[in-house]
Order: sequence, then structure tokens, then C-alpha cells
Amino acid sequence: MTTYREAGVNIEAGDETVRRIGPMVRETFTPSVLADIGAFGSFFELDLTGYDQPVLVSSIDGVGTKLKVAVRAGRHDTIGQDLVNHCVNDIAVCGAQPLYFLDYFATGVLEPDVAEHVVAGFVTACKQNGCALVGGETAEMPDLYADGEYDLAGTIVGIVEKDQIVDGSRVEVGDVLIGLPSNGLHTNGYTLARTVLFDAYAIDDAPDALGGATLGEELLRVHRSYLDVIQTLIKADLVHALAHITGGGIPDNTRRVLPDDLAADVDYNAWQRPAVFDLIQTRGEVPEDDMRRTFNLGIGLVAVVPEARVDDALETLRAAGEAPSVIGHVRDHAGGEGTSPTS
Repeated sequence: MTTYREAGVNIEAGDETVRRIGPMVRETFTPSVLADIGAFGSFFELDLTGYDQPVLVSSIDGVGTKLKVAVRAGRHDTIGQDLVNHCVNDIAVCGAQPLYFLDYFATGVLEPDVAEHVVAGFVTACKQNGCALVGGETAEMPDLYADGEYDLAGTIVGIVEKDQIVDGSRVEVGDVLIGLPSNGLHTNGYTLARTVLFDAYAIDDAPDALGGATLGEELLRVHRSYLDVIQTLIKADLVHALAHITGGGIPDNTRRVLPDDLAADVDYNAWQRPAVFDLIQTRGEVPEDDMRRTFNLGIGLVAVVPEARVDDALETLRAAGEAPSVIGHVRDHAGGEGTSPTS
């Protein structure tokens, strides 16, 4: 006779995890949440007060191999924040306000302590972004994941008035690109970063280039949420488009928000790259083009601003505590790939 637990799945550990995370998750509930955790589905009552043509905006994503850094460091309280903030940014650049978030946590052997810390990160970021954590799935699959490893995915749903959707359709020649700083790698490029850095350093090493931070601290810096500053720019009607700089770097992500007949010229000397990127490039002898297409290089958000409103946008951003940089402009598409980065 073989039990489910002997086969590798511990139902009791799942029950213990739910018991631990329940009170935390409930802290994120808004009045629109109608069902407690544990139901077969989550119920969210839309408050459409003030909307004429509300549109729901959704996105799903993961955090890639940054998870391997968390496992190596034995620190799991920030990775959930990364996931929520990444998803929030993806819909915020469309003009949406987040409503609710759902998570998927899969592992080989469920460890309630690890799951509790991961969910605590979800809770922290959901509360910071004003969205509810309405449900999730915890899967224990010993045949798919090595001991100690896990994977995460998240889905977010937000809302925006139809005539306030930011989709890049207003972008025109002469618009200016303003970049806002990232908080390190965010959630992209970790396969390359790990390959280069972990060949040379241990997780607790503090390379001189990082100014006293350990490698683990640097690589686990939380992916920023740009929600508040995005909403500030939109309410002031200062942007024609917004790009969240994730996989593909500045070239691929700015291209996503430009009309087909326009392209972006980016001046990569317009801002100071965080030291971690120079360390990766130098240590791994990584070609510059690969750096630009893999990492955000210190710019986590790009706002495409009408030329006549650049000073207003810069003033607004600085008043919000940001350190913006003018990093390029929009031009006619001259037959290239759509983004023509300059050195």
C-alpha cells in the first residue's frame, strides 16, 4: 500500500500553509472582495462609479530565474513583491488601476515556511499597490521540481476608462523619451547574470564594485512599482505612451508602444548605469548589444512625452521624488527594426 504522502505529496503541509497565509491574505481584501480564501472561485464586485465605459485590463507573468537567486540566498520574502509589482507595471502603463491579483506557487516539496514568506511578499506589494490578493493555487509536484525549488506566476486584473487607455496611438515625431530609474535588474536577465556572476562570486560575497552590498542583496533588490508616478503623469495628461522595460530591454519594449511608422532613438550615455550592470558586462565580457537587449540597464520605465510638455513632465517627476533622464526621441521609421539605439 502506498499513500499520497509516500508518493511525495503532503496534504497536511498544504493545510498548514493555508492556515498560515489566511490572515495575511485577508489584509489585502477591499470591500469589492465577496469570498474568503478556500472557495472554488473568487468573487469581486466591480464598483463602476465614475466610469462611463470601463475596460478591464489583465496580464500574467512570472519572475524567471530570479527564483534561483532567492533559493540560493535562502531569502523568500521579496520574490512575491517582484511578481506583483511586475504585473502591476504591465497594466499601469496601459492606464489601468489594479483591482486584484491571483498567484500560482508550484514546488517539489511544499515547505510551509517558504510558502509563508513568498505569500507575505505578495501581501506587502498588493497592499502597497491598493489591489486585493483574491486567490491562488499551491501545487506540490515532486516529479517536476528539485528539492528546495519552486516556481511562481501571477495574474492581475485592473480597470481603465476606455477613452483614457494609453496605447501609443498619440505618439508623434519629436516626442521625447524620459527614463525613470530601475532598482537593479528587476526581474529580467537573471540567466545571463547568474551565469556570469556565480562563476566568480558566492551569494554572500560583496564585490568592491557593488559598494558594500552582497551579491545576494544586489540581485534580490525588489522590482519597483511605478503605479503612483504613472497615474500622476496620466492625470496631468503628460504622456503619449509608457513602456515598462522588461525582457528585451529598452529597444524591444519602446517598440511595443510606438506606431509602426515611427521609431525611437535612444542615447545610452544619457544616464548613469547602476554598477551591477558594469560588473556583469566586464566580468562576462558581454557584448554591448547583448546588454541592451537583455537588461533594463538602469531604466525601468520610459515615458513618451510631447516635446512641448517635457519641462512640465520633468518638473512633475522631480516633485514626485523621481530622478528622470531625457534619454531619446521619436523619429520617422527609416526602414530599420523600429528602435535605433545610439551609443
